[in-house]
Amino acid sequence: MIRAADLVGTHDILLVTLDSLRYDVASAALAAGRTPALSRLLPGGAWERRHAPGSFTYAAHQAIFAGFLPTPAAPGPHQRHFALSFEGSRTTGPDTAVFDAPDIVSGLAGRGYHTLCIGGVGFFNQRSALGRVLPSLFAESHWRPAFGVQARDSTAAQVGLAVERIAALPPERRLFLFINISATHPPTRPYRPGASRESPETQAAALAYADSALPPLFTALGRRAPTLCILCADHGTAFGEDGYHGHRLAHPTVWDVPYAEFLVNAFIPEAT
Repeated sequence: MIRAADLVGTHDILLVTLDSLRYDVASAALAAGRTPALSRLLPGGAWERRHAPGSFTYAAHQAIFAGFLPTPAAPGPHQRHFALSFEGSRTTGPDTAVFDAPDIVSGLAGRGYHTLCIGGVGFFNQRSALGRVLPSLFAESHWRPAFGVQARDSTAAQVGLAVERIAALPPERRLFLFINISATHPPTRPYRPGASRESPETQAAALAYADSALPPLFTALGRRAPTLCILCADHGTAFGEDGYHGHRLAHPTVWDVPYAEFLVNAFIPEAT
C-alpha cells in the first residue's frame, strides 16, 4: 500500500492527467495490447475504475490540486493521498500528506519541491486570464502550440520538454511534475485515418499514440530518484451514448475514469 505521508520529501512525484480519457476506452485498449508501455507500468497490468472529481478540465483540476484525486468507485469513505488542512474532513487519515496551504502544489513547494507544469489543453495555455489560473500555481509552467489539442505529436513534445527539465534540476531537489496530456482530448479523429467523427475508437487510437511517447519520461524519472507516479483521467467524454456528446455533463461515460498509482524505484528501460 502506498502511504503518501511517508513519501513526501524523499520521493519525486509525477501526476499525469490523460485529458477526457474514458475508463472503458482505456481498459479496452489495454486488453487489446494497444498500450504496451502502460501495461508494463500499471499495477496488475490493469486500470482501476474511479469516479472523476469534476465533469470538465477546469473543475476537475481545481479539485485535483486541492487533493481530491479521482475517487475509488466503491462505497467509502476513502482516505486520500494528499489533503489540505480542513476541519471535519472524513477522507484525511494517517496515510495522508496534509498541507497547511490553499493547494497541494504550493503545499509541496513548502516542503522543498520544485513544482513544474507542462500544460496541454486550453485551460493551461496561458493565453488568457483563465488559461493562466492553473499554471500559475506552479513555480515553472510551460505551454506551446505543439502541446495542444491540434498538434498530432503533442505527447512527444510534452515528454521531450519534461525530460529536458528533469535533467536540468539538481538531483538533491525534489520534483513535483504535472503533465496534462492533450492527445486524448477531442479532436482525436486525426489518430485514426479516415475517421469522420469522434468515437471510442478514435480516442483509443489517440491513447495508443500517447502510450508510444511516454517511455522516455519514466526512464528519466527512474534515473533520477524514486518517484510516486499517479496516472488518471480528469474526466471522460460522451460519444453519443443516450444522445450525449462531450463532457461537462452527468453521464457515466464522463464520470468513470481510469486511474493508476505506482512507484518507480529503479531504472525502467524504454520499450523497443
